[in-house]
This record gives sequence, C-alpha cells and structure tokens, in this order.
Amino acid sequence: MKKIEYKWIALSCTSLGALFSVLSGSTLLIALPVIMKDLHVSMNVIIWTIMIYMLAITIFVPSIGRVADMIGRKMLYVWGFIIFTIGSVLCGLSNTGWELLLFRLVQSIGGALLVANSAPLITDAFPKGELGMALGINSMIINIASVIGPILGGLLIHAGWRYIFFINLPIGLIGSIWAWIQLKELDVLPAKQKFDWGGAATFTIGMTTLLLGLTLGGFFGWSSTLVIGLFVAAVTFLSLFLFIESKVEQPMLDLTLFKKRILAFALSSNLLNGIARGAITFLLVFYFQGVKSIEPMIAGVLLAPFALSMMIMAPISGRLSDKYGSRELSSVGLLISAIGLIGMMRITADTSVVELCIWMFISGLGSGMFVSPNTSAIMGAVPVERRGIAAGVRTMMNNAGSVISIALSMAIISSSIDPRTMQGLFSGLHVGSEGIAIEKFVSGLRMAFTISFIISLIAAVISYMRGPKEQ
Repeated sequence: MKKIEYKWIALSCTSLGALFSVLSGSTLLIALPVIMKDLHVSMNVIIWTIMIYMLAITIFVPSIGRVADMIGRKMLYVWGFIIFTIGSVLCGLSNTGWELLLFRLVQSIGGALLVANSAPLITDAFPKGELGMALGINSMIINIASVIGPILGGLLIHAGWRYIFFINLPIGLIGSIWAWIQLKELDVLPAKQKFDWGGAATFTIGMTTLLLGLTLGGFFGWSSTLVIGLFVAAVTFLSLFLFIESKVEQPMLDLTLFKKRILAFALSSNLLNGIARGAITFLLVFYFQGVKSIEPMIAGVLLAPFALSMMIMAPISGRLSDKYGSRELSSVGLLISAIGLIGMMRITADTSVVELCIWMFISGLGSGMFVSPNTSAIMGAVPVERRGIAAGVRTMMNNAGSVISIALSMAIISSSIDPRTMQGLFSGLHVGSEGIAIEKFVSGLRMAFTISFIISLIAAVISYMRGPKEQ
C-alpha cells in the first residue's frame, strides 16, 4: 500500500480542527433562543455568547500567529484541541448566562490556537501550485460543518441544549491524539526570536476597546460617555501600537506586509467581506424562529443553503486560483454574493422560505468563490517565517468584520423596535403576529442587508485593485 504523503495527513488534521471549531459555533447558533429561555438570560447576554468568541478570536489570533512563527505550530495546534474541548465541557455544565460567557471565553482561546495555525500548517505542507486546492478543501470542510451544525443543533435540542457542547468531547479527544501523532514541524524557524510584549499589550487593549465600542454603541447609544470613552481608548492604544511596531526590531505585526499591494488589498477585501456577510445567518435564525414560527431543527435546515453553496464552490475556486490567480475569481465572487443580498433586501414577513433559500444559496456561492482564492493569495505571498502572523491577520480581519456586522445589524434593529419587543422575538416567547412589531423588525433586516450589499460592492472593487500579478 502506497504511503500517504504528509501533506494529506496535515490537511486531515487541519480539516478536523476546522470541523471541530465551526461545528460548535453553528450548532450553538440555532440553540440561542432555547438557551435564552432555559437559563433565563437577557438578550444582551445571549448575543454576547456569540460575540465574545469572535472578539477573543480577533484579539488573540495575531499574537498566537507571531508565537507560532517563533516556536512552531504543532504544539500550539494540539493545545488548541485540548483547551477547546475543556471549554466545551464547561459550557455544557453552565447553570447561568454568566458562567456560559466565561466558559465560552475559555473555548475561544482553544479556537484561536486552532484557527491561527491551520492555514500555516497547510501552507507549510503543500507546494504553491497546490495551495489553493488545499485551502479550498479546508474551506469545504468548514462549510460542511456550517451545513451540518444547525441541523445537528436542532436535533440535539430535543435531548437538551447542553449536548451541543458535550458532543465536542469525543471529537476533541480524537483530534488531539491525531494531531499529536501526525503533525510535524517542516521548516527551520529563525533562532533568537523575541516576543513583542509592548505591541501585544497595546494591540489587545486597542482592539478590545474598539470592538467593545462598536458592539455596545447599538445598545447604549453612540453618544454615550461609555462608548465615546471606549473609542478614545481604542484610538490611543492602536496609535501607540503602530508606533511601537514601526520601531521594535521584531514586531508582533510586521507592517511591511501591508506594503505588498496584493496583501494590502486582499486583507482589506477580507475585512469588508466579513462585514458584509457576518450577520446574515445570525439574523435569519431569529427571522425563521421568531417571525416565521419555525421550530429549531427546520430552521437549521433552512440555513443550510448558504453554507452548502460555499462548500460546493470553495474547492473549485481554490483549484482554479492555482491556475489563473486570485484577482478575478475573488472579485467576481464578491459580486455574486452581492446579487444574493439584493434578494434579501426585499425580505418581508410573508417572503417564502424557498425564495430566501435561493438568495442564500447565491450569496454563499459568491462567498465560496471569494474565500479560497483570497486566502491562497495571502498565504502564498509571505515567506515561511511570516505565515503565522499573515494567517493571524487574515483571521483577525475576517472576525473583526463579523463582529462589526452583528454590531451594526443589532444597532439598526434596536433602533426600530423597543427592547421588550426584541427580547420577546429573540427568546421566541412571542411569535408571528402575537404582539410583536413584525414590520419594524423586518424593516431593520432590510436595512442591514442593504448595507451588506453596498459593502460587498466596495469589497469587490478593492479586491480587483490588488493588481494582475501575484508576485
């Protein structure tokens, strides 16, 4: 029997990690209304169970990427599996909303370790001519998890929402053992590396205050003292971070990365794509369960078209990018995604679920066409010793975009309907026409999707501006 090449073994490890982390998030999404009722928590707390994970990933991944460039990727990846598994079990044992938030933070640290090292491990293992294909397969696995997750979540809710977290235990154990046995450090990393503590500290504080300001602005008002104070702190610390990075010998974030045209525009379009599509499934969960009165399992099935089309397109576009480059594929993908958003902009309380599924499928098709070539362009444009931080910045941009997307969407919707009405919608206590301002909520959805459409068009232009050559 022919020995399996290491590159495919490495891909199996990273794909299992991707399946692990994404499956957990997508199963949780469909269970939010149920958890909200069972733990008797407010809408703000339940939203933060999603937000805190994305915030932590956004903040931690660049630092972890830098550490990986210094000490290697294998052990960090293995520890990612272990910590994520421990966090999952603790989440399943939570008895209050605040416990769930705390343990989701633990889970996010494991997730950050997995995410930060996944793309670099693939890039190390595959030659440049096959990188797009490999990243496309990895993206396909992520989207398989996104398809399965809501459906699995709907099934597990019948046994109890805690099993959404407990199911991660066997997957985490298998993944930890498989990664420990199979992964290798292929490249010799530079000696005498130093960690940029000043840069890491100022970046962490700056990004935390920025993202908190963006998420809290919709709830407390953009002119509140708290929100203004957070933005002032963000500008101060991020400015200090940029100053430190321009002076320190071995920076956490190599600013010279942004001097390469392809990286600057590929990363910028990645941020905008996150803003454009980050809140789509989040909002539709509450539309299906709150407005349409659809039970969780069926709602999970109805969310599948978005991820299903991404799953189909990701490996195809990745393979095509190996032959033809990323510029046209990524840009056209964003335009196709925008077409899907045009359909969602017309949403009403009476819109058929079939029509919505068609628009979701189109939007997901475009996203699948964008992600693999764009990631391949970013990872293929940096040297070995910078792959960790490049992957970290890419992930940071995408997650920051998702955080901003949900924050903006919630700000729009919260300005349309009063908090009590929104609480009823999100918890599923009032559905259909039972005392809820359906039209106002749906109007907020239309506005959120319109903004996403505009941002997708801007992202397409910026993606195309990367230029024709990828050297």
